[in-house]
Amino acid sequence: MTRAIIIGGLLMLLSQSGLAQKGGESTYSFLGLTNAARVAALGGEVVSLNDDDINLVFHNPGLLTAGMHNHLNLNYVNYFAGVNYGYASYGYSVAGIGNFAAGMHYVNYGTFDRTDELGVSQGTFRASEYALNLIYSRAFLDTSLTVGVNLKPIFSSFEQYTSFGIAADVGITYHFEKSLTTLGLVAKNMGAQITSYTAEREKLPFEVQAGITQGLAHAPFRFSITFQHLERWDLTYTVEDNKETITVGDEVEKSQFDIFGDKLMRHMVFGVEVLFGKNFHMGLGYNYKRRQEMKVNVHPGLIGFSMGFGFRVSKFHFAFSRASYHLAGGTNHFSLTTNLSEFYRKQN
Repeated sequence: MTRAIIIGGLLMLLSQSGLAQKGGESTYSFLGLTNAARVAALGGEVVSLNDDDINLVFHNPGLLTAGMHNHLNLNYVNYFAGVNYGYASYGYSVAGIGNFAAGMHYVNYGTFDRTDELGVSQGTFRASEYALNLIYSRAFLDTSLTVGVNLKPIFSSFEQYTSFGIAADVGITYHFEKSLTTLGLVAKNMGAQITSYTAEREKLPFEVQAGITQGLAHAPFRFSITFQHLERWDLTYTVEDNKETITVGDEVEKSQFDIFGDKLMRHMVFGVEVLFGKNFHMGLGYNYKRRQEMKVNVHPGLIGFSMGFGFRVSKFHFAFSRASYHLAGGTNHFSLTTNLSEFYRKQN
């Protein structure tokens, strides 16, 4: 059936869409997409960056602080093949109770032609997915330690196939003020598919991440290392069919040390920020796993690298980044953030 083939193609696209892809082993892979331009510039994964940027909360609810009170952010990503997605959120803090944020994460796959098995047109249909983010955090130990949780109801629709699920992220951060060091740990996408596309329920893309960000006292640099998929050591994979097994990547003989190093590096995402005061910053990132999975060996280019910048104009902070996925192209990320409190007139 043509419709079944189209839906199958969409599900295959989903399995490749998450930055932390795991070979199509789970549903709702869009939950792993990177929205904010700042995070995309730093390799796509950051869970330990201590800053009053509400965009960071999407990756670790433990990064939600009182400094994000009344902050609003809008993100848009121009993805591949006409696909686009984005995220918008708002933060609010209540003294003595904690910090709250609400956001909406969506991905729009576009409009598709519906035909029968003979190719006769039967109109069109759309495909999209949504996840509501309901976030709460609270600071402890004189604000050095912050614990947060993100509850995510999920709705997915592919033509006549729909699914509803619920997921939760639990994150923690600890900031060492004197040494300018921040540690982060988060367990993502714990939950279940409540209603499935078919009779069989699929598991969610559960992941554990940890990270460290180190600033310098007398230089405008901030370095981040994020460890992704700590719940699973071996992130390499093979593609199997009835005749042969095809190994993705180089087929040259490797030593045990090379094999260990390759598996270790697939867990690590590197990012560095250059801070030019409060009004301008630049970021560079490197995602080894993305590079190994998406590169063409004869011409790897800049696959796995990303870069971007952000600047402040009046009451608004703009950011842009580009991440290189393949020789066929990369993704463009746009972010707009503002503090709504700055629009209020000061009372005399």
